Amino acid sequence: MTKTEALAKLAPYGQEHLLKFFDSLTDSEQEQLLSQIESLDLSVLDQLEASHDAKRGTFEPLGALTLEEIEADKEKYRSIGLNAIRSGKAACILLAGGQGSRLGFDHPKGMYNMGINRELYIFQCLFNNLMEVTDEADSYVHIFIMTSEANDTETREFLQENKFFGYSEEYVHFFVQEMAPAIGENKKIILADKASIAMSPNGNGGWFSSLHHAGLVPLLKREGIEWLNVFAVDNVLQRMADPVFIGATINSGCTSGGKVVAKADPQERVGVLCLEDGMPSIVEYYEMTDEMITRRNADGRLAYNYGVILNYLFRTDKLMETLDKKLPLHMAHKKVAYVNDNGDIVKPDEPNAYKFETLVLDMIHMQDSCLAYEVVREKEFAPVKNKDGVDSVVSARELLVKNGVDL
Repeated sequence: MTKTEALAKLAPYGQEHLLKFFDSLTDSEQEQLLSQIESLDLSVLDQLEASHDAKRGTFEPLGALTLEEIEADKEKYRSIGLNAIRSGKAACILLAGGQGSRLGFDHPKGMYNMGINRELYIFQCLFNNLMEVTDEADSYVHIFIMTSEANDTETREFLQENKFFGYSEEYVHFFVQEMAPAIGENKKIILADKASIAMSPNGNGGWFSSLHHAGLVPLLKREGIEWLNVFAVDNVLQRMADPVFIGATINSGCTSGGKVVAKADPQERVGVLCLEDGMPSIVEYYEMTDEMITRRNADGRLAYNYGVILNYLFRTDKLMETLDKKLPLHMAHKKVAYVNDNGDIVKPDEPNAYKFETLVLDMIHMQDSCLAYEVVREKEFAPVKNKDGVDSVVSARELLVKNGVDL
């Protein structure tokens, strides 16, 4: 891309200021900036107002396939799921773009050591869980690991050095999460310095478009992969490629599935799988009215009872249909360093810009149907979000021990 071409791209959006310092840059800096501009998705600016004004639809409860119902047909579901795995129809997507900053760990979160008397990394926990399934099926599943620009190299090197903790490297694939520009309160994209645009990861909802832009969709088609199980790196009890979950979802005829846990109490701060305008969706705890929070069914269970744990199953063909659609953008008001008119970098004391992200939960709302599949909280939900306290390293270690894992 040339400077003239860059101006032609930016002008319709009023973003020509990104080239303000262009003539003072070195050749390599100019090349870097032009490359960033060339890859910019400026459609985020079109969605800016819609993000401000986004309104939710009408919510209704959605029941779940309960623990009791799953137990009654477990072997049937397991057989269906194992057949899908052995036929190569199921694969996994590990969302691992985050850093361990909140744990006081300046590396990819998956590299954090959960062990006490031995090394047991988060990545290792997840591969161990996956291998329980592949050992049972006597068949590997492809696993696609989404990294970020900040942690891609370190993640790849760490897993390669540890030989993927015994998993077959042939079935492991990496792709980098796409980035979105930070936008100032004046609706102008922010320059982090004279030669680069302030960017941030585009959220976990961007995983399929990122996988598509990384050129991995032909692999899905070539391998005949019909189902993708998406899960987050920060739950060390995460059960992925779970044959019973896969089998139950296939048997249900639903186009997607989501693992859920019964709420610990009505006020628990979790997103709940429900219906929105008749389509599967997730309502955040802060969006729920008092009536929704306290409503109960005839059997005494909460009507909005099932909280999501970021473990979803999607049909690949339905995901392909979403590539032409725009997911809602969620805005976060943040402090973002910027370059001022004099070319000096300023680190603001107050939030001055918006970072935009898409969320995987919004992908559920694009599906025709979703099976809410209940799991036992203490067996499948041990999030590692904080160093201490709730959803922490400490609480996750306790749950690992409770599930027979040697630390």
